[in-house]
Amino acid sequence: MNTPDTPLAGLRIVECATFVAGPSGGMALAQLGAEVIRVDLPQGGGDHGRWPVAPSGASLYWNNLNKGKRSVALDFRTPEGRELLTALATAEGPANGIYLDNVAGRTRLRYDELTERRRDVIHVHVQGKPDGKPAVDYTANAEVGVPDMTGPQDHAAPVNHVLPAWDFLTGMTAATGVLAALHRRAATGEGSGIAVALSDVALAAVGNLGWLAEARFAGRGRPRHGNHTFGSFGVDFPTADGRRVMVLALTPGQWDALCAATGTTEVFKALEPVFDADLSTESDRYRLRDTIEAILRPWFEGRGLAEIGERLDHARVLWGPYRDTHEAATLALADPGSIVTEIDQPGVGAMAASAGPLRWSGSTQPPRPAPLLGADTDEVLSRDLGLSAAELGRLHDAGLVSGPAPSEH
Repeated sequence: MNTPDTPLAGLRIVECATFVAGPSGGMALAQLGAEVIRVDLPQGGGDHGRWPVAPSGASLYWNNLNKGKRSVALDFRTPEGRELLTALATAEGPANGIYLDNVAGRTRLRYDELTERRRDVIHVHVQGKPDGKPAVDYTANAEVGVPDMTGPQDHAAPVNHVLPAWDFLTGMTAATGVLAALHRRAATGEGSGIAVALSDVALAAVGNLGWLAEARFAGRGRPRHGNHTFGSFGVDFPTADGRRVMVLALTPGQWDALCAATGTTEVFKALEPVFDADLSTESDRYRLRDTIEAILRPWFEGRGLAEIGERLDHARVLWGPYRDTHEAATLALADPGSIVTEIDQPGVGAMAASAGPLRWSGSTQPPRPAPLLGADTDEVLSRDLGLSAAELGRLHDAGLVSGPAPSEH
């Protein structure tokens, strides 16, 4: 029976995807309780050894993006392997018949092929562009203009971001597509063939933020603003002890809190008539951002991070300290309320890992380790397709599958 913290318990999803977008969508569904069966080639997909790696050489990337899944290693490039993958994707039962992939080329299973085997199959296909051409996060990001807005004001070249944000947003869109298709199937008995293009996700996001409309009205792209927040006041400040903080005032209340914490309320009130400004409005705070920054900077430069944090928190200022990933990991592991904990990951050992971000009644399911490549091959093929030990042995001998050999073989 489903419980509030595992709402998708009993659901079975076959995932045949590599890198970030598809696997992150499958992981989100696994963190909600679904059984997600990841299918890889016997030697692993292109992401199986991807950096960062643990001291053992195992990929921390792969093991974190596939937490809580099951692993089947199957050569779906061969006719027999393709047939096995098709059978898994279209297995009978109300909890089955859900296929998530990003396979390209001739080995790809298509929706019309799957519907020949199961009329109500759900197929979510993640791709680069809607016409089938390739794209990845960094190329999609470049094409929608984000790197051209990122970086210092006097920097001419585009600045890429490190986080593959479009990949993760595409994964969440794919997971949403699965859930929407499940609702449709429950209501109508119909299946769904859904395509999610990375470039569409990026375009939709910048469009929803108003950035495309802004550019059309302005007749040009938005210029760089460094670390200043566009349209309001927000910027970073150095501290006396060599740290740095990001401070924002998006609302009138946050602006008043920042002025109170820094003792600058009267200073800024005196400046308003000089500049014909009302600093309770975002637009005027943005227009005078350089002046505001210059006035506030000495207050931050004269204090250490601990004192700054205490004063800003007391006044309920919107702010955050800059950290590197080591400090972020250390603090998260020390926080009993954090979604990050240490798990025993096969092939790695103790590994920092994050749970899903949805908190059900104030709590989350702890993260579960990723499987070793092919660890569930025999069990899944036996359970879902009814293959005997002898049949599994033949597949192992032919190199069509990999993983722990059947005991009878």
